Amino acid sequence: MPSPSPWRRPWRPDAMPVCIANRQRAARLPTARLRRPMEIALEATDHAGDELSVAFVRDPAIRILNRDWRAKDRPTDVLSFPQQAAPGQGPRVLGDVVVSVDTAVRQAREIGHSLEDELFRLLVHGYLHLLGYDHERGAADARVMRREERRVLRAIGRTLEAARR
Repeated sequence: MPSPSPWRRPWRPDAMPVCIANRQRAARLPTARLRRPMEIALEATDHAGDELSVAFVRDPAIRILNRDWRAKDRPTDVLSFPQQAAPGQGPRVLGDVVVSVDTAVRQAREIGHSLEDELFRLLVHGYLHLLGYDHERGAADARVMRREERRVLRAIGRTLEAARR
């Protein structure tokens, strides 16, 4: 039997497929209510058992990430950082999704839905980027990603008519 890769954590039945880090204090977040629907999103996209990390931050933190990784010196709503995990047995670490709570609050107000709805919209959007969806490649890819966003949002019990991008 081959030895386990030093770059991957061994699978444990008690492992949490969705790890949420709240790195801000601007808004109270329902992190416990966000985890299970995102696990369902993993299942709905054939990634049950794989792992996803989520971080909630403020605009200054996401602005630095956006500047350093995308050369865009401004805050954004969500960033995705896919992991390039080697194929193998056990769960795969898909990557990290970083959400700006400041921007989510503004967008929820502008769109006219709850902060929780906006957080789910952004989490699903960022998660799909980890899977390779990219609305910035062109109109056809944007349509495909929007369709998948709506499908996954329905799977987790959210039907946001305002799911835009």
